Amino acid sequence: QRTKTSAKQDIPTMADQSISSTTTANGNKRQKITPTTPSSSHESPLSSLLPPPQVKSIVSAWLQDDMPSHFDVGGYVVGADVQKAELWMKSPGVFAGVPFFDAVFDVCGGCVIEWEGAAIEGNHIPASPSNKIKLATVTGPVSHLLRGERTALNTLSRCSGVATLSRKCVDIAKSNNWHGLVAGTRKTTPGFRLVEKYGLLVGGAATHRLDLSQMVMLKDNHVWSCGGSIAEAVKKARVVSGFSQNIEVECQSLEEAFVAAEAGGDVVM
Repeated sequence: QRTKTSAKQDIPTMADQSISSTTTANGNKRQKITPTTPSSSHESPLSSLLPPPQVKSIVSAWLQDDMPSHFDVGGYVVGADVQKAELWMKSPGVFAGVPFFDAVFDVCGGCVIEWEGAAIEGNHIPASPSNKIKLATVTGPVSHLLRGERTALNTLSRCSGVATLSRKCVDIAKSNNWHGLVAGTRKTTPGFRLVEKYGLLVGGAATHRLDLSQMVMLKDNHVWSCGGSIAEAVKKARVVSGFSQNIEVECQSLEEAFVAAEAGGDVVM
């Protein structure tokens, strides 16, 4: 997924914001944007899974990683005049990542996002280099726009890419009369797990397990540590996992699958 922003001097008057002007001590005018209504109609219903405090914490860490020394010299150069940036999609794919894009500019402060009608999470958008589709306009102090631009674009692109490939895999499975689920593994990018798992769901796939604590998975290393006994590995895991947590066992043959099932394994892989 490729996206592009461009800064422009004109200030839009949108229904979900108010603009006020103040005069500083040196006589310069500064404009302030205040959001008046939230923009959530472009998010998937799945966005309710995302705890706002956790999303804000993750986004803040991303921005900190991009500016660890705290000074933003580029931001000082461009100043705090209110300008706007436009988000355009230039390649086809399933659109996803609105909650994270919104959170980036929320943390940056003073920015308002106006999403276009085409920007609906979960929709396949037929964009191309010759058919660029506008998705959003972000209005705010230009230093804040540039501060959040790359982080917002990287996140939106990554989430949309995962959603696009997930949808492709799900469609292939359905076309071959597969009635089960297509699931993503725990092989996620460090620091980006929430984004990628969310992209899986928006694309129509299952998340499998979100982390090490959500479901027990016994692989060859676990079995070998128990003397090569699948039954012993399952027994040992069940003692501490309790009745509410599933145990999945990776098996190399049908015979091993039967052993895992008889030992009390809930899922066989």
